[in-house]
Amino acid sequence: MFPIRDENPQINIPYVTYALIALNTLAWFALQGFGQEPGLSQSVCNFGLIPADIRGIELAASPGFCAVDGRPDWGTTISSMFMHGSWMHIIGNMWFLWIFGNNVEDAMGSARFLAFYLICGLAAAATQVFFDADSAIPMVGASGAIGGVMGAYIVLYPRVHVHLFIFLGIIFYTFAVPAIAMLGYWIAVQLIGGFSSIGSDEGGVAFWAHIGGFVAGAALILVFKNEQLLAGHPYRGWTQKEHADAAWKRIREKRGSWH
Repeated sequence: MFPIRDENPQINIPYVTYALIALNTLAWFALQGFGQEPGLSQSVCNFGLIPADIRGIELAASPGFCAVDGRPDWGTTISSMFMHGSWMHIIGNMWFLWIFGNNVEDAMGSARFLAFYLICGLAAAATQVFFDADSAIPMVGASGAIGGVMGAYIVLYPRVHVHLFIFLGIIFYTFAVPAIAMLGYWIAVQLIGGFSSIGSDEGGVAFWAHIGGFVAGAALILVFKNEQLLAGHPYRGWTQKEHADAAWKRIREKRGSWH
């Protein structure tokens, strides 16, 4: 199940959302060698967040792991948000940010959105370190911060319809569900994965980072949202003042009057 679009008009230009997508893409090309070795492994070890490293634990390198010298590199709490492990990883993350980021940025303005995004990413990292404290496996990806965006979205726009794509063998379907159903399903999957991964020393999806980011975003949006910006948004909370088509038409006409 994959989101392809939402019925949520974008009012203002989401400069930070565009910039974050550009920075992640630039890091993939310039620092991670288009996902080719040895650039990919080197970038993951150098810029990824390693829980054992943050806790000051010294570990020798072993197959599938990075060497940890016991000297915490706190800069990786930020740099890890811009690193990815594969083409599918970065494409999936940037697509989710493209779908949901613009409307969350709409709700708080660009400067606030940048601070909100980074704080959610830090909360995601802290949650993963807490639940996987001795791991030498690097955590990379924008997923935790984007989890925060999705947590904010479900609070701001629970009834907005999200169109999903599902592929079953040679058959595919598209259908629309309210955001609360789609994002509620997503966080439920993360919780199941998170609890299932407790005690495991194998790499994989950083479920707890996703959960931590989501919870942080759902809570922080109450502080970061701008009521004046939201007042002009046709879809917010549990009320929808008009149909999506009418809202899009009105906003296009308003944009045209600005030029």
